[in-house]
Amino acid sequence: MSEVQAQKQSRNGKKPVPVAQGVQVTIKGQEVTVKGPKGELTRTFRPEVKVLHEDGELKVVPVEGSGKAGTQYQGLTRAIVNNMVEGVTSGYKKSLDFRGVGYRAEFTNGALKMTVGLSHQPVLDIPKAVSLKVETIDEAGTKFPRVHLESVDKELIGRIAARIRAVRPPEPYNGKGVRYTGERVKEKAGKAGKAGA
Repeated sequence: MSEVQAQKQSRNGKKPVPVAQGVQVTIKGQEVTVKGPKGELTRTFRPEVKVLHEDGELKVVPVEGSGKAGTQYQGLTRAIVNNMVEGVTSGYKKSLDFRGVGYRAEFTNGALKMTVGLSHQPVLDIPKAVSLKVETIDEAGTKFPRVHLESVDKELIGRIAARIRAVRPPEPYNGKGVRYTGERVKEKAGKAGKAGA
């Protein structure tokens, strides 16, 4: 333990990550593989830190002599390891709502085709690691598509959701566009006296 004590540690980074039952962890040098009921994830971490599997917990420690970088990457690595364990145990979910007249979402052959009031139909390829489902929601007589995403990889699902939203972000004047389910869009008042406002 002397090498761990000699190196300054991050407050959050030194918290152990409990490994849930049914989760297998394999550590080969800087490569960590976590396998659970929802799937499997592998990440290679920076040489300034090392991941240890002890007593049913994963601990991230800065490597001796790694200095400030070791402390910085300890916190980040711990967050990623925690997300990996949570991902293979419970998975991550995100949903987006398509709000606008004639807005549609169609998922076929690994591609999401979107009709969102643009002159062209944007098509987004969805990686196999993300499962996608389109549902029609009826809210007080207004029907709109809701896209559900699910994956074991928190970073990947976040990136895909952001890319879908970026196709047509919600407008501040009438709230039209693609938004995360539950996202509040601050609507601005239109400019008075302007034609077509």
